[in-house]
Amino acid sequence: MDAFLMKMSEEEDPDVQDTAWMNEVRELSYDMEDCIDDFMQSVGDKDPEPDGFIEKIKHSLRKLGKVKARRRIANEIHDLKKQVTEVGEKNARYKTDVGKRNGRHKTVETFSETINGTIDTRALVIFEDVSKIVGIDVSKAKVINLLTEEDMCGSSRQLKVVSIVGPRGMGKTTLANQVYKELRRGRGFHCQAFLSVSRSPSIMNILRTIFSEVSNQPYAGTEEGSAQQLAIKIYEFLEDKRYFIVVDDIWDMDTWDVIKCAFPMTRMGSRIITTTRINSVAEACSSSFNGHVYGLRPLDIVHSKQLFCRRLFGSEEHCPYHLQEVSDQILQKCGGLPLAIIAISGLLASKKKTTDIWNEVKDSIGRALERNRSVESMMKILSLSYFDLSSLLKTCLLCLGIFPEDAIIEKKGLIRRWIAEGLFHKEGRYTVHELGEMCFNELVNRSLVQLVIDEHHKLNTCRVHDTILDFIISKSIEANFVTLAGVPFVLVNVERKVRRLSLQLDTHGNCILPKRRLVLSHARSLNVFGNSREISRLDEFKHLRIVEFGCWGSPYNGNIEHRIKNIGRMLHLRYLNLRGTRISELPGEMLDLRDTLIWELPASIVNLGKLVHLLTDCKVMFPDGVGKLQALEVLKWVDFSLQNLNYMQQLGQLRNLRKLFIDVNERARRLPVSSFCDFILLDKLRNLKIKNGSKFLPLGTSCPVALSLQKLILIDSPVRHVPEWMRSLVNLQELRIEVKGITQSDLCILGSLPVLLKLELEARYHNSKGIMLTVSGEVGFPYLTKFRYCTDLQEEIYLKFAAGSMPNLEILVVVLPLRRNEPLADGFDFGIKNLPRLVTVDCTVQQDDCISFEDALESAASTHPNRPTVLVQQHIDKY
Repeated sequence: MDAFLMKMSEEEDPDVQDTAWMNEVRELSYDMEDCIDDFMQSVGDKDPEPDGFIEKIKHSLRKLGKVKARRRIANEIHDLKKQVTEVGEKNARYKTDVGKRNGRHKTVETFSETINGTIDTRALVIFEDVSKIVGIDVSKAKVINLLTEEDMCGSSRQLKVVSIVGPRGMGKTTLANQVYKELRRGRGFHCQAFLSVSRSPSIMNILRTIFSEVSNQPYAGTEEGSAQQLAIKIYEFLEDKRYFIVVDDIWDMDTWDVIKCAFPMTRMGSRIITTTRINSVAEACSSSFNGHVYGLRPLDIVHSKQLFCRRLFGSEEHCPYHLQEVSDQILQKCGGLPLAIIAISGLLASKKKTTDIWNEVKDSIGRALERNRSVESMMKILSLSYFDLSSLLKTCLLCLGIFPEDAIIEKKGLIRRWIAEGLFHKEGRYTVHELGEMCFNELVNRSLVQLVIDEHHKLNTCRVHDTILDFIISKSIEANFVTLAGVPFVLVNVERKVRRLSLQLDTHGNCILPKRRLVLSHARSLNVFGNSREISRLDEFKHLRIVEFGCWGSPYNGNIEHRIKNIGRMLHLRYLNLRGTRISELPGEMLDLRDTLIWELPASIVNLGKLVHLLTDCKVMFPDGVGKLQALEVLKWVDFSLQNLNYMQQLGQLRNLRKLFIDVNERARRLPVSSFCDFILLDKLRNLKIKNGSKFLPLGTSCPVALSLQKLILIDSPVRHVPEWMRSLVNLQELRIEVKGITQSDLCILGSLPVLLKLELEARYHNSKGIMLTVSGEVGFPYLTKFRYCTDLQEEIYLKFAAGSMPNLEILVVVLPLRRNEPLADGFDFGIKNLPRLVTVDCTVQQDDCISFEDALESAASTHPNRPTVLVQQHIDKY
């Protein structure tokens, strides 16, 4: 059955009859897996022989219960075999010819050979530097002009609103974001906010987000009173301030009528941008204040080609001659819709660049977009991208349908979820975690998932464009992959068994459920978004593999301890996330305990022999016997000052440990170095993060850490010089290190690391003057793509890139604590002209007036072939 479903999933857009048969077989396969799980659970339970008369009676009753359970399972197996026969006969009766069409049959066994294991940097350009490749310069200038022009009375101090309107996939959010970035700097705004409303908004969450951003308070501290009270609080806070707010993706006038009450109509020169797909909503937004409506138009052919070719070839000029004609024909079908161009270029990026293959893609699109640029037309292009995926990638993509619109999804958590679903099996030299990373990167390369790049240029989270999410949801419902409850625009089919349940709750914890009861006994995952106190206990969920109450962006704040009281009986459970909940007692097997009230793990946790991930806050005490957790691969954080004296030795017994985060506090610092090295020399260790660990990092040639390390992060662990033993870390791809007295020799040691991709170097100078750090081709760094350099030097800037330095560097982040009002050398630019692949320069300085510094960098960037983005901030960003 599994082989049949995999083969069918590779078919190009199967017809209605084939799809119906696939769905029947898939439902049967689910039921068979559940039945086998029940049987194995029954067989595996072996009670010891009891002592005493009463205990023997109890033992006999338990044996009788098991006999009945096995008889029930036998009947279920008989029924399932009968259903399989009936489905086969039905297909034969209607003569469905399956598998005769030519299709691609990618399998899990060959998956790692068919995809790019790393993120294609050209795909990142779309998200990193949209303003320079999608041709919105004219639109951006017009919107800025509408926001900054003087009104008829000659005053620019009035509150102004510009409402951007256009169909989905047109780039409204991108345009609003570019204008937001342009205007919020140097315009005298006291506070700013950028928020998305989406189709099913929670007014309370929206107001909390606004108040959190404008007041610079944590989101968790904004929950108080009603929505009306919070709107009044925002109003009063903004009343004497010049503010700039973007309200993205408004779907109805009722939502805007509530939100606008929080914005005072003062004469401080405040500005508001709204985006919407609906003309009447745009008119309502603009007419509420002194406003304008800006209609966004499709890209012209020149800018369409620029976006398309930049993604596939790096620049428009590099498009091969033999592909120019078919490229123009494909772009004509895309109709100037940026999302359509991005989707089709992501598809073509995974294919050979031949005329025949590209013509096939062009013909597959058909003439739908030429006739009608509606939602159905966009779905046609997305269908091409979807059916080009392997069956494994299709399943990974469908898992994203669990999350609400505009959700920010943690990359690592998503990969752990895929693993808990059982999607990956170790393949050759790749672990399941590496396969998960490869799948994630492939979805990014195909432009189906959008990376969210944070202020440190880290790629730890992602999101899905709402149009792509709609497509994923439609496919998920068709295959009964996910059941969405609480989403108004999605109908729930109560006739089907629930396989994966996503509860999306409103502010008050309510969820719009169908009148007829859902069948939950076969659900494999339960995902709760929002704050509900009405969720029933989990007893009726018998086959759960994934339970998540701490979903990202929507923490569950209700009291759930009584609802998960019997969760320890869920023997199929692989992933349990209670992050951000208020639970204080550990009920059983656990995965993610961060941001909870648990400070001590129970002794029974060492008996969880299958536990793979254990994530805690650093102030958690572990019981004795941690060495029994032989399946453990990820452990973070561990504060050594709270653990018993045998803890280090027990860690050394965890032979499968690959990721470890530790805090070496004062008590641990008194331990001998040899004891410390017992566990950080584990041969499978790939990722090590150490805090306060300077004592255990000697400067000699003897390497104190595993040579297999791929990532080493040292926090608050400064060393006098870069240790010589670091040359031995030939597998190291990412490094963060703090050096007290950095020298050119230290730079050469770091440059000699053969596969280093990311380096964060914090130079702490002590009585050092006149030291110039020059990065040249001789220093090394052949593959480095990101370099973050931070120094506390108070007098001059000592960093220069010479010709031939860091040939693959794309992101440069520099933190300089310049003294206030310190004059800057004209034209100072670090020598960024010598970094041929540079995309972004992010510089932070502690200086009241950094405009001249920014101008110098902007001037250098303007002459660079890549025209890198320049970001200058006015505060020091400490880790």
